[in-house]
Amino acid sequence: MTLAKVFGKVLKQRREFLNLSQEELAFEAGLHRTYISLLERGVKSPTLNVLFRLANALDIPASQFIQEIEVQLKTLEFYEDSED
Repeated sequence: MTLAKVFGKVLKQRREFLNLSQEELAFEAGLHRTYISLLERGVKSPTLNVLFRLANALDIPASQFIQEIEVQLKTLEFYEDSED
């Protein structure tokens, strides 16, 4: 799984945890709903500016948001390594 896909997975998990629609998140972050969809599907990668805007809209420090992505990546690496 690519970094963009892991980012999208964490973004979607956090959005759903807060019971926000893509449209509501987009509005809070000052982004377009279709861009949120592209991010969640791993089609696009966010800029640093967008990452901070999303973290703010999701009521989470950007550092914690990145940490959640890192945890997911490490989990994936563990499972990929154990399959060899």
